Amino acid sequence: MNRREALARVAWIMGGAVVGANLFLEGCTRKAAKDVEGLFEPATVDFLGDVADTILPPTSSPGAKEAGVGAFIPVMVKDCYTDEEQKTFINGLDKLENAAEEKFGRGFQALNAEERTALLAEIDREAKTYQREKAGDDPDHYFHLFKQLTLLGFFTSELGATKALRYVQVPGKYIGDYPYKKGDKAWAT
Repeated sequence: MNRREALARVAWIMGGAVVGANLFLEGCTRKAAKDVEGLFEPATVDFLGDVADTILPPTSSPGAKEAGVGAFIPVMVKDCYTDEEQKTFINGLDKLENAAEEKFGRGFQALNAEERTALLAEIDREAKTYQREKAGDDPDHYFHLFKQLTLLGFFTSELGATKALRYVQVPGKYIGDYPYKKGDKAWAT
C-alpha cells in the first residue's frame, strides 16, 4: 500500500475528505508564506499540540499530543496548504487565543481541560454553521482546518494506527464477511 492509498483509507474511515481532495490528488507541492515559519517555533508546536489534544484527548488510547500532532500540523500547513489556507490557519491561531482571553480572561494554554473543551465546542459549532452556509469559493473556517489536521495527523501516526485502530503488521488473507461486534475498533491495515 502506498501513502496515497493509506490517506484515502483514513479519509474513508473518517467519513469524507480530510484535508481536501486536492491534497490527495496533488500531493504537497505548494510554497509556504513567510508567516508559516513561525509555526515551527517550540511554543507554537506546544500550543498546537494542546489544541489537538483537546480535540482528541487521551482515553484508552493515547491523545493527539502524545502522537506528535503538534509537530505534524506545521509541516502540513507549510507544504500542502494554499496561501489562502495558510493565512486562514495562522489567523485562526490568533482568533482561538483571543476567544480564550475574551471568554475566560486568560490564554488557551492557561485554561483547564473543561474550559478548553467548552471553548472548542463553542468554536466548533460556529465552524459547522460557517461551513454549511459558506459560498463555494469562501475559505474554510480555521477550526475546520485544525480538526482536519488533527484527525489526519493522529490516525496516520504510529500511535493512532496501532493504539486507536486495530492493526495487524502483516495482514493475512481477505475475509469478506468478517463478523462485526459492536464497539470494535476500525482497521488501520
